[in-house]
Amino acid sequence: MSTRIRESRGQEMVLTAAVAIVIVLLSLLPMLRLIKEIVAPGGTLSTVAIKAGLVSPATWIATWHTLVVGIGGTLLAVLSGTLVAVLVTLTDIRARSAMVLCYVMPLMIAPQVTALAWLQLFGPASPFLKLFGAAPPLGTRNPLYSTSGIILLLGVQYGPLVFLLVRAGLRKLPRELIEAARAGGAGWFTVLVTIVLPLMTPSIMAAAALAFVSCVGNFGIPAFLGIPANYLVLPTLIYQKLAGGGPAVLGETAFLSVLIGIIAMAGILAQEIMSRRRDYRISSTSLAAEPYELGRWRPAVQAGMWLLIIVVLFLPLFGLVLTSLVPGYGIALTAKTATFDNYRFVLFEHDAASRAFFNSFWLSIAAAFFAVLVAVPIGYLIAWGKQRWVRLLNLSVELPYALPGVVLAIASLLMFLRPIPLTGIQLYNTVWIILYAYIARFLVLALRPTISGYHQIDRALEEAAQVAGAGLFTRMRTIIFPLVAPAAIAGGLLIFMTALSELTVSALLWSSGSETIGVVMFSFEQGGDSNYAAAMSVITVAVTFVLMLVTNLLAPYLPTGVLPWRD
Repeated sequence: MSTRIRESRGQEMVLTAAVAIVIVLLSLLPMLRLIKEIVAPGGTLSTVAIKAGLVSPATWIATWHTLVVGIGGTLLAVLSGTLVAVLVTLTDIRARSAMVLCYVMPLMIAPQVTALAWLQLFGPASPFLKLFGAAPPLGTRNPLYSTSGIILLLGVQYGPLVFLLVRAGLRKLPRELIEAARAGGAGWFTVLVTIVLPLMTPSIMAAAALAFVSCVGNFGIPAFLGIPANYLVLPTLIYQKLAGGGPAVLGETAFLSVLIGIIAMAGILAQEIMSRRRDYRISSTSLAAEPYELGRWRPAVQAGMWLLIIVVLFLPLFGLVLTSLVPGYGIALTAKTATFDNYRFVLFEHDAASRAFFNSFWLSIAAAFFAVLVAVPIGYLIAWGKQRWVRLLNLSVELPYALPGVVLAIASLLMFLRPIPLTGIQLYNTVWIILYAYIARFLVLALRPTISGYHQIDRALEEAAQVAGAGLFTRMRTIIFPLVAPAAIAGGLLIFMTALSELTVSALLWSSGSETIGVVMFSFEQGGDSNYAAAMSVITVAVTFVLMLVTNLLAPYLPTGVLPWRD
């Protein structure tokens, strides 16, 4: 028996060591490498680079722009997301599941696709507006090339993120408090203002902090809408400097990435300070509150909800599809001009586009596959581990995803600028550095549902196998992995959908031969070939939607909340 105990403890130590190595390589090492450039004498981020960044007017203009669109996009996302969450969760509105699926859909679509769809909907060459003869003359400035345009699309992109977090909090509201208030004669609006929203403050603040971090780190929307208007934010300024200067400007771009990180962390810190000013704890839990009956207002509220969904989802995507079917810029779509040549060109004739589809598909699959395999043992330690360092482990995995993607991209560049010591392997300017960044950034998307799966498993099965003499690796292979596999695989599918058309990281890491869908799409739009960019966008949206439907097949086997679009 003592031999089995020693063998089991030895396997636990091996598992812990392996997980620690993975976390260090993917989460801690890039951040430590970036920090080293700040504090190490003679580092890439030298005093000269810092001074150059500090005295450059472009730095502070871009910083101000970042704060403006970050705060503006966050406010819009919080207002819209919270309003939709209250209506969907606390009222007797019909077709709730369909509304949730459609409203969350923009969050699953890459930001640059969202930007392109809206640009094609309102631009002077818009095939949609030409159908009604309402398109402005060619050469007219697109109204979305502005600060307000960027804020609008950031709000559209991250409103669903706020919706998901606030809705999770609304589902935990104490039913007895609401019923007591209504029994005392309080109207629905009074209950909302005096009970619901105060209790939802932590959820709303957490959602606001996450939305702010996402807004300040977003590259796709400011790149598509801001660069043509010469309205630069910090991510697009970093991109322009790297595109024009290469490794020679790594010091200055490292300083800018640290500046983005400081802004993002300041937003999170502000959320923490504001949340601590009052005690929002609930002393008991109960069933979900009864839906408020809208009565004669229900048709109007439902119509308003579907109108919002049509505006933020269906109209832009419809405009995108129409643009992908026209043969050239400014041509009206008719039965004679409609063509699928744009799809044939990007799939089979354009070398970079064809290569981008191949690269993005295998990068997304590889990142998802590795994340699923790694998430199972990491989740085991986090969900069932009792050691004090488990919380630190969880925070370490969250770090690359919590910080803006630009920070991770610059950290990866610094880490792999030279060949890997002892091996001589060069990842810089190869597709492998993109794979590394994808795994590091998106690992948490597979880990979260896996941990939820562990929390819903009866551990008695594993403990019985342990008593029978099964080692840790045997238990994980025969009992644990089959039980948590559906949740882990669902997380892997989320990674695939997120990474397929990712742009923020790959825009800073790609090189010739390692183009991704997002990079080529951006290149097409910058070159004036919007119809080709639209065709690529439609393909990625179609793949994303099909995967969302396929993932629903796993829903009966998944913990609640793993699929964000499932009610």
